[in-house]
Amino acid sequence: MKKEYLDIIYSRKSRPLTNYPEKLVDYIIKKASLIPESNQTIFEPGVGLGDHLRIFKDKGYNVRGADISFKTKEFSTDLDIDVMDSDGNSFPYKDETFDVIYSKSFIEHLDDPEFYLNEAFRILKPGGKIITLTPDWVANHKKFYDDYTHKSPFSKVSLKNIKLACGFNDVNSFTFRQIPNTWNNPILDKFCACISPFIPYNTNIKFLRWSRELMLMSYATKPITDNEK
Repeated sequence: MKKEYLDIIYSRKSRPLTNYPEKLVDYIIKKASLIPESNQTIFEPGVGLGDHLRIFKDKGYNVRGADISFKTKEFSTDLDIDVMDSDGNSFPYKDETFDVIYSKSFIEHLDDPEFYLNEAFRILKPGGKIITLTPDWVANHKKFYDDYTHKSPFSKVSLKNIKLACGFNDVNSFTFRQIPNTWNNPILDKFCACISPFIPYNTNIKFLRWSRELMLMSYATKPITDNEK
């Protein structure tokens, strides 16, 4: 019997729910200067188990998600989720619908990430923000294709440039470790950086793994035209 991608890669058995998603959402809100309780609408393609979108909802945002897997709706009956293939296909939403488009571990699964970003630009409101998280190719290239659905790797430079090419302004792209204690502790972050070259790429020790493997974050803004000011 054919298994679903979510059952293999993101099952609750192999990846039990922790408080990390909430810490990450708080970090994203701070870095991208989002405003909780603002009644803004956030759209997340590749929503998966819905962990992040659910936290955004709890923080006062209106939320909507999309995923290729029908299992997503089973996992997240409390969320508004559309089942669709977002790779190379137009989103069924009107122009300028959403205030924020957020994705984590999504864009690297696409054959045509530029098509997706053009669609994101279309459905994003002027002045709205797109926030993209994806594995950093430079730090993760030895393990990147361990996920058989990975197709499009990005570096800090390429993720910034593709957003500029698709019309976004004020593009910021940077790497960070998925270790919350490093976000406000530069000494610990430097320690992780020092030991990372000596860590085996296939280690199962979480602190060592996340010291070595970096995540990219990029946020950018859809410009406001003179007619819209």
